[in-house]
Amino acid sequence: MFLAEKNRLIYHYDAEELWIEPWGENALRIRATKDNMMPTENWALLEKENNDARIEIGNEGASIINGKIKACISRFGKLTIYNDKGRLLLEEYSRNRKDVLDKKCSALEVEAREFKPIPGGDYHLTWRLESVSCHEKIYGMGQYQQPHLDLKGTDLELAHRNSQASVPFALSSLGYGLLWNNPAVGRAVLGKNIMSFEAYSTRSLDCWIVAGDTPAEIVEAYAKVTGTVPMMPEYGLGFWQSKLRYQTQEELLEVAREYKKRGLPIDVIVVDFFHWPKQGEWKFDPVYWPDPDAMIKELKEMGIELMVSIWPTVDRESENFEEMLEKGYLIRTERGYRVGLDFQGATIHFDATNPRAREYVWEKARKNYYEKGVRIFWLDEAEPEYTVYDFDNYRYYLGSNLRIGNIYPMEYARGFYEGMKREGQENIVNLIRCAWAGSQRYGALVWSGDIASSFESMRNQLAAGLNMGIAGIPWWTTDIGGFHGGDPNDENFRELFVRWFQWGTFCPVMRLHGDREPRQPQYGTTGGATCCSGAPNEVWSYGEKVYEICVKYLNIREQLRDYTRKLMKEAHEKGTPVMRTMFYEFPEDENCWVIEDQYMFGDRYLVAPVLYPKMQTRKVYLPGGYKWRDMEKGTVHIGGQTIEVELSLDYMPVFEKYQDNLRG
Repeated sequence: MFLAEKNRLIYHYDAEELWIEPWGENALRIRATKDNMMPTENWALLEKENNDARIEIGNEGASIINGKIKACISRFGKLTIYNDKGRLLLEEYSRNRKDVLDKKCSALEVEAREFKPIPGGDYHLTWRLESVSCHEKIYGMGQYQQPHLDLKGTDLELAHRNSQASVPFALSSLGYGLLWNNPAVGRAVLGKNIMSFEAYSTRSLDCWIVAGDTPAEIVEAYAKVTGTVPMMPEYGLGFWQSKLRYQTQEELLEVAREYKKRGLPIDVIVVDFFHWPKQGEWKFDPVYWPDPDAMIKELKEMGIELMVSIWPTVDRESENFEEMLEKGYLIRTERGYRVGLDFQGATIHFDATNPRAREYVWEKARKNYYEKGVRIFWLDEAEPEYTVYDFDNYRYYLGSNLRIGNIYPMEYARGFYEGMKREGQENIVNLIRCAWAGSQRYGALVWSGDIASSFESMRNQLAAGLNMGIAGIPWWTTDIGGFHGGDPNDENFRELFVRWFQWGTFCPVMRLHGDREPRQPQYGTTGGATCCSGAPNEVWSYGEKVYEICVKYLNIREQLRDYTRKLMKEAHEKGTPVMRTMFYEFPEDENCWVIEDQYMFGDRYLVAPVLYPKMQTRKVYLPGGYKWRDMEKGTVHIGGQTIEVELSLDYMPVFEKYQDNLRG
């Protein structure tokens, strides 16, 4: 049965009801359920705009058109999506004998929209799609620790882990974008024969699809319905210094003073985890941080902002545990002891999906940090994979509720964003380990987690950063040098560090962080002192040769400040990625759809990171139609060719695009 209800096309058969309606320009939202009522959550989507759609209902099916996109549904329930040129974009994978005249009639009896009931009243949902073209390329989907920019043929877990962020928006070379608007833990298989999206526990299928002529048009349309980042504050344009971890107030101030003494540009310095007495006490430990007011005042006089790490874990012995337990602000276990993480104490996470719990934690942070002058928060989820696993049936509340398992980091950032907005702050930055679709509107700056210090890991981060930009998260950064290990005195690690530092200069945020070897000795017996730190991680910690290279690239980053500010404005206004795939800027150039080891920093600079050790040369493709000037050497090349560039340790290839287009 078909029905047109205002701007919505409704299909009903047996227990299933399906809705298709316009949601933004050239876009449709598709929902289906076997519940008695369609769920009302919008999840990542903002409230829809009132687009006029054209709905037609016939004997054999129905269709709905919104601008450049058209959805058709047969009388047997099969869905197909086209653009305004009649090109097939998506087709459900359905194999049955409901229509024996269908060219894909089959005895397989496979449903396109499979709702498999599970205990508790939800469904294990699988949505199957044809792979329309084996030549299709797919990008986005968030951050995964693998080197492939093109995700066609990959199998992706839709769940958060340390260094993995599921942001399930896919951009296709066929000219569409698809948001799997379901925060349930699940799986996406982007195969060459079948593509499928799974939610392990949900009440409905919910997706948003847009058609567009260019990647930029598609990504900007996606940003309009999920939101854009705030405007990046001025301190976000420069260099951020961090390590695991500054253990005392005096240690941090000595580092800040040394940067200023050397005349080095620095915008932010970070107080990382375990600066508190116990987890769940959101304040400075007075033993090791005796006068945070004076510390922050001195930093501000030096022109340096302080970032403070916030963990969502609450120690059972902390001063706030009993009150938060009584008020229902902690996540729950299905049974057994109320512990979610045993690290430096038996802890449980506060429930960021509870608005009252978010308000409670923000008030603690406001009093103990914000009122002292802290304006940037590092919202570390403290190993967010707890939302996924079942440890011998002691499943955590968010873990067992797979329906919303991926939305925790979004709600975590939301609490601090809304708190700072109430304080009158407009340009808000929350550094966070994971994100979901829509997190960007809460000031989420995502970093790529606790990654290895290796060239292999560095290559993974390049793919991760570019795909995060496509997935709607333009603020992204990584630990320069990697997080785990790395000895500043090791020549091999120094080479990796230099290459990562050079590349970090052309990332949205340039942030130095890492847990270096050898470990520092324990400096106390109480509070955070029981969690030891790593070796020094400042730019002068790697020897004079490396230091001079770092100074060179610190100054390059500073010289780019006006340009980087322009890119951040574009991200704020239109959702434009700061790091852009080659095809984003040059979609008409077929070569740019296959290149995965170089990218554009905005529309002007082509960046070719050095991604392997001991490289003497590397190839760089320069798109046609422009002249390209080597940023450092000054040599000019005509586009439309691949050149081979000689490398030295102090040089990473960056080419500036001339503004005059040779095509006229």
